[in-house]
Amino acid sequence: MNSLLKYKGYLGSAEYSAEDDVLYGKIIAINDLVTYEGDSVKGLKRAFREAVDDYLDTCAALNKAPDKTFKGSFNVRVSRELHRSAAVRAQALGISLNEFVKRSLSMALVQDSGETYSRSERES
Repeated sequence: MNSLLKYKGYLGSAEYSAEDDVLYGKIIAINDLVTYEGDSVKGLKRAFREAVDDYLDTCAALNKAPDKTFKGSFNVRVSRELHRSAAVRAQALGISLNEFVKRSLSMALVQDSGETYSRSERES
């Protein structure tokens, strides 16, 4: 599993380039592209924190909201067989296909991360 850097509520990726012999990443879940790099784990963490601080300062100076807004809807492409199976299972449970997908995503996220989501998050 990939590790994410965390600072001030922001998440950042951590990658390694063998070609350049450098650690690098980007702030994720924002509208802009903000990258950083370091030659050690400590250096990468420091560069990530600096990138977040710089990003927040820049957004404030531009009077711009820094967080990426998520609409709460997205398209998912699956095979016909998976689509049919999900629709049949949703029908058997007496719920909509949309509700079935929301519940499935919530359960998968809980299993993958060990996090728990509030009832309102699961039902929204």
